[in-house]
Amino acid sequence: MLNARRFLQPLFVSLTLLICISIAQAAECERPARLQFSLIPQSDVPTEIAALQPLFEELQLAIGMPVDVVMPSSYGSVIEGLLAGTVDMARLGPAAYISAKKQDAGITPFATVARKNGAQTASDTFYHSVLIVRKDSPYKTIASLRDKKLILVDPDSTSGALIPRHVFSRQIGVPLEKYFSQVVYSGAHDQSLSNLIKNRVDAAFVSSTNLAIQVEGGKSKNEDFRTLWTSKPIPRNPFVLRSQLCADLKRKIITVFLSQGGNANKNLMRSLNVTRFVPVSDKDYQILRDLP
Repeated sequence: MLNARRFLQPLFVSLTLLICISIAQAAECERPARLQFSLIPQSDVPTEIAALQPLFEELQLAIGMPVDVVMPSSYGSVIEGLLAGTVDMARLGPAAYISAKKQDAGITPFATVARKNGAQTASDTFYHSVLIVRKDSPYKTIASLRDKKLILVDPDSTSGALIPRHVFSRQIGVPLEKYFSQVVYSGAHDQSLSNLIKNRVDAAFVSSTNLAIQVEGGKSKNEDFRTLWTSKPIPRNPFVLRSQLCADLKRKIITVFLSQGGNANKNLMRSLNVTRFVPVSDKDYQILRDLP
């Protein structure tokens, strides 16, 4: 009997310790009363939020809590919200995701969209950084833009800043500020396009997707612009979750996006003008870490 006690006592202590650790770990995760969502301001934010309403409604049913929108003031404000815990889920740009991931390794990318661009017959999960000018401008080559005014989007924008500064500048052999007479930021892709259309700048780097959305929405025509440079494919914007959310809550959110092949909510697909959600992981964005 004494031997049995000697054997069982350490086992009991170990099991108790494991249970306590499991309870402590479970307590460390967070289950907010309301899910806070935000997105980087790529174009008109109220319009983008309106397009996401079918998603918010489905999320509320799945997770049993309201979804609130945290209005962004910049790309950086969304990253700061994820890090501070005031944003639970966000749609980031690829470069903004890499920046956030550096500061919190637990931030999880889980889905992006596939969409058709223009006359494409097949959907894709990539886009491009494009350097565009007005079609009625005298600029027909990259060389003709030397000493002219360039507009970028945001320092954390992939297609509107990161690719131009790391890839395009290497192609021209000098930093952007040494090639163009002035380099300014607009804060959003639609603002860059607006400044270009209004002749306030000579050229703009924007996302091919945002350019397509501008045309599809009837705000511009393809013939309004001339493309002078196109980057290699860039993976589309990831939806991400902050690291502290409880695992079961994360699973429910991810299921809303990816169940039934990622296009269960037809109203949402039409609203976003996409074909489906597709899963992504951190490795899909390694291409951006490999930039020179």
